Amino acid sequence: MGELHHHLPDTATLLLLQGSSSFLLAGKIGSRFPLCIEYFSGEICTTLEKDDIIAVSAPEGAALEPAVLLLELVRSHHMPLLVLPKGHPGSKRLRYIISAGPAITLSCGIQRGTHPEQHLLCSSEELSGLELRGTKEGISTGPLPAQVHARIVILSVDIDAKPLPG
Repeated sequence: MGELHHHLPDTATLLLLQGSSSFLLAGKIGSRFPLCIEYFSGEICTTLEKDDIIAVSAPEGAALEPAVLLLELVRSHHMPLLVLPKGHPGSKRLRYIISAGPAITLSCGIQRGTHPEQHLLCSSEELSGLELRGTKEGISTGPLPAQVHARIVILSVDIDAKPLPG
């Protein structure tokens, strides 16, 4: 089985890769913006392009709603990413990890929240090794392991983020 293409016509359409005990939620960036990554000794800023992807990994599984919220905080509100130093005790408590760029490779061999390069994202063992790539039409992946299923999720709530008066 070769490369799989998942059609995502707009930013309300997301790809959910669900394993038996973990998941990954991914979508298109949709518009060009700078993404700042804050880490212990400095800051890296990179430009995301509209066909790049953003992905939230839940290596131990969890509720889908917080993953959607985290994805939207970064994609729609350009919230910077925070990277913990290697060995930081808080790394064990991160239930959701996020990455963005033209291509993202999933790995179970890195510590959560400690990898500033956006081409690599911590995942469960069942998702490890998968690569996602942004395309004009959506997201391409390699073949999915037998226990991993792909679904399209449509966001049904649109929050109008106008500033409050006063």
